[in-house]
Order: sequence, then structure tokens, then C-alpha cells
Amino acid sequence: MLAKLFWIPNNPFVYLPIKQRNMSEKKPNPFPKSKKLSKPDGTIAYSWDNKLHNWEGPALIPEGNTRKAEYYLYGVKMSKDEWSETRRQREGVPYYKNQSMKSQLTDYRN
Repeated sequence: MLAKLFWIPNNPFVYLPIKQRNMSEKKPNPFPKSKKLSKPDGTIAYSWDNKLHNWEGPALIPEGNTRKAEYYLYGVKMSKDEWSETRRQREGVPYYKNQSMKSQLTDYRN
């Protein structure tokens, strides 16, 4: 689609209309989500970057049996407790915003 040009006589500039962006337009997510793969025997696997990975739950559910579920992050197999602890640690305040760490930072000034 061609943009409509606005020309004003005795003015050397050509004005182009500015596209208004709606606030409802969402930006694309920079990181792809895990892909869900299913086999005919009922096995469900979640992969990301060709590795078993899932932040939301088990990455491998053999034959659809949740009791045999295996947890993976970035291709590393973990127990359910290790997975939940790792998942819990991904959120929180960064070290440079933490009050207890400010005394150790050399560039922090009051």
C-alpha cells in the first residue's frame, strides 16, 4: 500500500502521515515458547531449541502417564524438587536493586 503524500505549495518539504499505533497491539515475544510434541502412543514432550524444556510443568510425559513425568530445563534432567526450586529462583529482585547488596557495590552512591 502506498503512503499518501501531503504537499504544501511554497514549501520544499513533503509530509508523510504518521501511523498511529494502538495500545492494544502487542509486541512479539522475543523468546519462542516451548513446542508441544505428541507421539501416537500418547507420549507428550515439550521442547525448546531442540532440547527438552518446560517452565510450566514436566517436559516429558511418557504414554500420557503423569506419574512417570520427567522434568527438564534446557535439556538437563531434574527431580521435581530441583525443578521447582530452580523455577522459584528465576523470579525476584536483581542483585543491584536488593538493599542488602548495595553495600557491596562500589558504584552505588547515596
